[in-house]
Amino acid sequence: MNTNELLLQERQSVILRKLKSDGRVLAADLAVEFGVSEDTVRRDLREMAAAGLCERVYGGALPLSPAGGSLTHRTSIAPDRKQALAVAAVSEIVPGSVVFFDAGSTNLAIAMALPMDLSLTAATNAPAIAGALIEKPAVNVILIGGLIDRQVGGALGAKALRDMESLSPDLCILGACGIDLTAGVTTFGFEDAEFKRFAASRSKKILVAATSDKFGTAAPHSVLPVAQCGCLVVERDADPAMLAHYRDGGCRTIVAGGRT
Repeated sequence: MNTNELLLQERQSVILRKLKSDGRVLAADLAVEFGVSEDTVRRDLREMAAAGLCERVYGGALPLSPAGGSLTHRTSIAPDRKQALAVAAVSEIVPGSVVFFDAGSTNLAIAMALPMDLSLTAATNAPAIAGALIEKPAVNVILIGGLIDRQVGGALGAKALRDMESLSPDLCILGACGIDLTAGVTTFGFEDAEFKRFAASRSKKILVAATSDKFGTAAPHSVLPVAQCGCLVVERDADPAMLAHYRDGGCRTIVAGGRT
């Protein structure tokens, strides 16, 4: 191994440690610390992002979102935490309204947590969520069709977009793989990001419910800025200082089982 390769590995090891401890890195700061150019640091970050070690954002990098895997796999992770988020999110649903449920394991928990007597029209592109909604006798269910993406657990593509075009939901319960003040709401799939953006654009209000490990992380494809999220539902261990920044950015925050 030559000296340049060793220095590269050393720099990337330091960057990974800083991502873990600080939650983000800035190229300008790293360039000063390493005594190299910002171009060199940006090249390091691009290589690390290509290797799935981080996600590049303007000026630096964020940890990669932990929300990978199929919907079935994600549903089995932290079900109690998602249930707490679901109970808080349900309080935001107005009886008689039209609600779009985006594909996602937390959104599936929200659908399952709906009271049996809550009357509404619910649309979703996720068959698993439609299955949960159909068990609620007061809910009229609209299933958005098309080719099902197995990782997302929902229909994406041209047919799904056409179906979504006929709807104007009062509330969009949007799925998110990563959430960050700079990167915004992000997701792993290109077509998933396109569908999420369109669903959000068709809706009067947007709600995102997410576990704490998604905050301060990013996935490769941008959906929308956090300022467009009218409401964030977070866990009890969410950092109050972080939540204050989101509120300053225009988001109302609801802490599951706690403060707003």
